Amino acid sequence: MRIVIVGAGMVGTQLAKHLIQEKHDVSIIEANEERARHASNRIDCMVIHDEGNSLKALEDAGIARADALVSVTDSDEVNMIICGLAASRYGREGGLLKIARVRNDDYMHLSRSGDKQVLGIDHFIHPNMEAARSVIKAIEHGAVGDIISFSNTHYELGSIDVAAGSAFDGLALKDYRALVRPESLVTLVERGEEVLLPSGATILAKGDRVHILANGNDLPGIFAFAGGAEKPIRKIGIVGGGKIGALLAEGLLRKDGLPDGAEYLERQGEKQHFPFPLLKMLLPKSSRRLVIIEQDYRLCKDLAARFPEALILNEDISDESFVNEEQLDDLDCLVTTTNNQELNIITAVYLKSRGIERSIAMVSGSGYAAMARLLGVDVVVPMKSVVVNSIISHLMGSGVKEVHRIGDGSVDIMEVEIAGDAPVTNMPISQFKLSAGGLLMLVNRGGGSFIPRGDYVFSEGDHIVLIAKTGSQAEIEKYFDKKEPL
Repeated sequence: MRIVIVGAGMVGTQLAKHLIQEKHDVSIIEANEERARHASNRIDCMVIHDEGNSLKALEDAGIARADALVSVTDSDEVNMIICGLAASRYGREGGLLKIARVRNDDYMHLSRSGDKQVLGIDHFIHPNMEAARSVIKAIEHGAVGDIISFSNTHYELGSIDVAAGSAFDGLALKDYRALVRPESLVTLVERGEEVLLPSGATILAKGDRVHILANGNDLPGIFAFAGGAEKPIRKIGIVGGGKIGALLAEGLLRKDGLPDGAEYLERQGEKQHFPFPLLKMLLPKSSRRLVIIEQDYRLCKDLAARFPEALILNEDISDESFVNEEQLDDLDCLVTTTNNQELNIITAVYLKSRGIERSIAMVSGSGYAAMARLLGVDVVVPMKSVVVNSIISHLMGSGVKEVHRIGDGSVDIMEVEIAGDAPVTNMPISQFKLSAGGLLMLVNRGGGSFIPRGDYVFSEGDHIVLIAKTGSQAEIEKYFDKKEPL
């Protein structure tokens, strides 16, 4: 594919690196001279120092021949205008795929208000919503590790660190099924800087981060074998009352879930945003207590009016006297969501040292995520990586529906729907081999899900989940994209 990226910030550069690794033709437009120079020195692609809404810059970047335009500047309005400009000037048969990152909830509401595209934009990416969903999933499972959910199945992928002396410490995976009774699969092991697609000969050790596929109801029990004790999360603290903090509060305090895909509804004459249908499975509203800590007084007033059932504290979380006075160490879980990722990490680590059982921290990228985990933060949500994953999902071939990058970014998990004319249809699993290595983890067929065995045959309509080394995209599309015969 030919892809034009507008914006060379962390998201734009991370996305470009991934796409280039997958052998796509990428060009970048960046208005900031320093960012443009940095991208040019670090990324092997064309980098144009110009405004993204310049027709000349778009033409120089190859927009007339491009398959996709991704606008990820710091401005919602600029992103939307660039995509609209490209739609009106370069719209053609077959279409230019246009993706815009936006943070304003009103724009998200507008984008979902009907079937008609807004400014010709095909997909809106909302970072705050994507990050908040990740936190909710983690809390649902006791905040003992990261959780990835898949479409139309109860199976989930959970990751947790192996504790010293736990049942997993020293366990050979050939003996895994003798220990763990529920149907499950160890899909990936992170060991230091090494990422392993494990075999039966792999022996787990303390400090390993293991990624396990299982029914979501079984994951807490399986995590216990790794040393992750399950404890109900009833009192939750949110540090930061900005957009992400407010989204989390909205989800955690609502007692009724919504059907899948219901993003907005009108209540009491105002738009209310409810992006968490999975919350119907959480503890009842009456059993949860929420504390929101925010330094900005005006934000606190808004939060108090919006969430009367929550305790809103207008305080500075870095003030040790405040921490002592409010006795925050009785929280079951602390979520740090400020715009300062260093503060998020330090606060999560410090309050864990004072007795808080679980902590979740928002950071910008995967580098800080690795450091935070080493320091003892239970769940880390790298905002930029979450956004990149969402964008990549929209850029993949017709058969690939969603992509999750895990580990150090060298491994992808892909959700794929098999079309009737896909080359893989009616192929036995024994013939499905990726040169860089990979594993078919899960199959959803006719509303039921199962971990495939040696006699599995790909069938039209199967929704599958597979794990593969980054760089395997073209090979995977060869199997699953109906346009590419084997």
